[in-house]
Amino acid sequence: MEKELIAAYQAVTHKPDWLTNDRLEAAMKGHGVLVMPALAVGNSVAADLKRGLDIQLKDAAAKEIDLDIIIERAVRAAKEAGASPENAALLVAATVYLAGSGARAGVPMANRKVGASARIAAGASRTSAIALQTNKFTNRLTAFPAYMAIYEAIMEKKVTKIDGSKLPLFLSGGAIYGHASLAEDHMVPEFARNAAKIGAQAMAAAFAGAGMTPSPLWCALLSAAVTMEIVHPDAFAGEEYGPFGTKMSSYFAGLGAVEGAGLPEKIHWRGTNEEIETADIIGDFGLILKDIGGPSLIGSMALNEMFAGFQEAPLMYAGFSGGPVNPPSGHLNSDVAPILRILTQNGWDVEDAAAKVREYKFGGFIDPEMALAGINNVARKAEQANRGFITDTLIKASQPVMTRAVTRRIKKAHKMIKAGKSPGDVAKKLDEERLAYVEARGSAILTWFLQMLGVIKGEVKIKFTELRPQARRCDKFTAKYWGFDSYISYDLEIEGKKYHVDNLSSEATLDFVLEGKNADDPLYVWVLFCGNVVAQELQYIGFSIMNITVPAAMGSILGMEPKKAAKDAENGAYLSCAIPGARENAIRVAELAKELYDWLGQVKHEVLP
Repeated sequence: MEKELIAAYQAVTHKPDWLTNDRLEAAMKGHGVLVMPALAVGNSVAADLKRGLDIQLKDAAAKEIDLDIIIERAVRAAKEAGASPENAALLVAATVYLAGSGARAGVPMANRKVGASARIAAGASRTSAIALQTNKFTNRLTAFPAYMAIYEAIMEKKVTKIDGSKLPLFLSGGAIYGHASLAEDHMVPEFARNAAKIGAQAMAAAFAGAGMTPSPLWCALLSAAVTMEIVHPDAFAGEEYGPFGTKMSSYFAGLGAVEGAGLPEKIHWRGTNEEIETADIIGDFGLILKDIGGPSLIGSMALNEMFAGFQEAPLMYAGFSGGPVNPPSGHLNSDVAPILRILTQNGWDVEDAAAKVREYKFGGFIDPEMALAGINNVARKAEQANRGFITDTLIKASQPVMTRAVTRRIKKAHKMIKAGKSPGDVAKKLDEERLAYVEARGSAILTWFLQMLGVIKGEVKIKFTELRPQARRCDKFTAKYWGFDSYISYDLEIEGKKYHVDNLSSEATLDFVLEGKNADDPLYVWVLFCGNVVAQELQYIGFSIMNITVPAAMGSILGMEPKKAAKDAENGAYLSCAIPGARENAIRVAELAKELYDWLGQVKHEVLP
């Protein structure tokens, strides 16, 4: 079996592109996603920190500080990996801030701000917060609702009791106002907090009106950005908020945004468990975003994933790559900031950082093996653009798990095909095993989550009764790829009460949302929630297709024509075949596996001259 195992393993893992249906090669130039530029920025920042450059944003009488060098190099890395200037600026500003730079320094000359510094270094155009947009939540929003609500409240004199028409001449704009009691102790805290709260509530209403679940994170971020565009950005808070210089106007914008959006007061980093006051980070990002220019939707998506580096990401409706569901490969950049923080605290011990990443992946995902397999693909591909500490850590974290996952499947495929089964039979068996695992693990994670929210005290148990294509369509394409029109039915037990949900995506959800069916049952919304979470874990499997490529490789090695083995494996993988692209990769893997096996089987060796 040795030659079969070696040939199959080498073929299956030959290229990261062959282990996924996601278009990793296109992602190298930023098409549709910014995961490669985000990892490139992380590698660049990590290299500069390791060589001793100071990431702090300093109030210095100098044309250039260390952070300028860090930002310049990181911008170059982002652009080389495919980011546009606007998106490069956002990625770099967010990364250096989360790694510890700070958001501002200097009043009033040498007034350095990290958002503006990154924008200038990237060559992006200056604009206002109106150019900002949310992450995609099926639809998306700009910051307009926050603008409208905040400015209406301003004109109605609802954000501050200070009436500007009553101020003495020459007071507004001067130090007697801006850096004295009237502004710093009264107007600024009141204005920033009230405005940001009003803006966040307006964003939430706009989310709901646009048919989307309000995202507390994005309601807060955009409202804070609009507020910081209006309020004095460098006003200091009064002594009751701490020693001079520890809290600025952005803190109050963050505080109001957190209150208006319903974010938790404290959040914690994955990997280090450091605690951060949410108002601080939201306010600082408001300051960053107001200066950053006009990032595109994929810039917002990348920023959304950066916030998945926090343990409370699900509560913030932030990021998908922090779990519990495995997202498509384009979302996998949430580990950059946690790894930077781990490495700068542990003396650049990559092995220790990898162990911590692996630990929180196993703790946070329905299928951690697949989570690490997906990040392995992306990190190996990202190294084609830029190598460094971040990708090295991710590969070290994922490679043992990836090796075990592929090897286990190869051994099963060898045993089954030797016993007369087809590659399709193997693929089906592997998908069935994953389904059972996802049901069990998903039930456990949903139980923990709903208990944490206080929704239930008992357990959740989910069992799918039907997973097939075409919930409402009848064309040939959706008949083959079930991820585009999924017929999903399941049995669910919650708090000892049993439910059956039929056709989740095209009947049960519609009946509940449009007609209010079962809305009188307070648990039913959570019944739909549970099915939605676990079903999407199964739908998004296109990021890792080893359940198809492994049987195809072994079928080819054991005598089947490669194209036939690949086709048969794809046909058998009733869950892994969610989106197109697997057959082409399976054919390449099967052909290479046969070639490698034939070479390994040669007894005679050519003598080179």
